[in-house]
Amino acid sequence: MLKTATIVMGTLLAMSIAGAASAETTWEKTHPRRDQVNDRLENQDRRIHREVKEGELTRAQAARLHRQDHRVREEERAMASRHGGHITKAEQAALTRQENRISREIGE
Repeated sequence: MLKTATIVMGTLLAMSIAGAASAETTWEKTHPRRDQVNDRLENQDRRIHREVKEGELTRAQAARLHRQDHRVREEERAMASRHGGHITKAEQAALTRQENRISREIGE
């Protein structure tokens, strides 16, 4: 009986942790465009690190790509400051185009 209860409790705990991890935060819900841009920047950061680790990028190339990503993030923040914390669809599209150029450099 105790073993079954332990298994059930463990399963419930695992389910609650998984649910909490996948739940959107209030910020993500109220700033979906910014969240998408920032998620993309985080993904590109991981890709850059992986490419350096695998020897596909030099540290100098990675530093240049990180600087480019940093400029995109600064631009995103500046855009948001002009619109009460939000960015417009046009601004998001412009940031996405910049991210696409950087992404192609990571994958070369």
